[in-house]
Amino acid sequence: MEYKDYYKLLGVSRSATKDEIGKAFKKLARKFHPDLNPNDAAAEGRFKEINEAYEVLKDEKKRKLYDQFGSDWEHGQHFQPPPGYENVNFGGGAGFSDFFETIFGGGGGSFRGGFQQGGYSQGFGGSGYHSRPRRGSDSEAVYELTLEEAYQGGAKSITLQEQVAGPDNIPRLTTKTLEVKVPAGVKDGQKIRLAGQGNPGMNGGARGDLYLRIRLVPHHLYKVKDSDIVLDLPLAPWEAALGATVRIPTLDGPVEMKIPPGIGSGKKLRIKGRGLGSGARRGDQFVRIMIQSPDRLSGEERRLWEELKETSSFMPRNF
Repeated sequence: MEYKDYYKLLGVSRSATKDEIGKAFKKLARKFHPDLNPNDAAAEGRFKEINEAYEVLKDEKKRKLYDQFGSDWEHGQHFQPPPGYENVNFGGGAGFSDFFETIFGGGGGSFRGGFQQGGYSQGFGGSGYHSRPRRGSDSEAVYELTLEEAYQGGAKSITLQEQVAGPDNIPRLTTKTLEVKVPAGVKDGQKIRLAGQGNPGMNGGARGDLYLRIRLVPHHLYKVKDSDIVLDLPLAPWEAALGATVRIPTLDGPVEMKIPPGIGSGKKLRIKGRGLGSGARRGDQFVRIMIQSPDRLSGEERRLWEELKETSSFMPRNF
């Protein structure tokens, strides 16, 4: 059997940590990935070799057997050594290959009706040791929603890309469309699970799950704070002084709100149950008062403001 130095293939020392081995693999995988080197047989061969090396060295048990038995490490699994044999180190490596489970360490990606780069897990050659079915790993992707979509919820269609095995066992990108049921009131950072839509399994194993992590798109009117939303409401000075009834937009349609007289800038008024979340945990909408003064005055307006200044007893400062 041909000797392969897995440590040399990955460019690491024999004392390298699991983290160092992982970083070296990712760097080389990016460089020699077949999708980035189409019709390059040399790159494809190198890619298979580094994948083969990583599959062994990332696993403590496999790495120990490799260090002990060298090229015949798989058969050594069932070998009962005589006393003292554990101190013998052959070096070298064996030949089998599994495509790495998550391509560049992410296992997920981000999309909005767009792209998800999930991991892919299939064998290039395989062996008896890997003949049992293995469930695919879970993946995660970012799914962007407008605040209105998050508040209303409902069925959504998303289109994403994933890697699947081609006829030659080289991964290929394919597009698929999934139906997603978005729960009403879903919050930023919340996850939606799509069972069986994650990374493929090996040897007939079930696929993993895909988790969509919600990201709310910034809104032109509202700010979001956990389950609550905040709307800044501009008021004219006379509305703040005298009180007013103002039509307030909410995610569930406009409502009429009475503004009490004498309200100050920065004070918040609450509209119960018009935030995110569900049930007893549904948030509220807060209306934050922002008093605005006119930046242009006609002659008559200026005269009236001057008259108010002279007649009013209101003192905004006490220092």
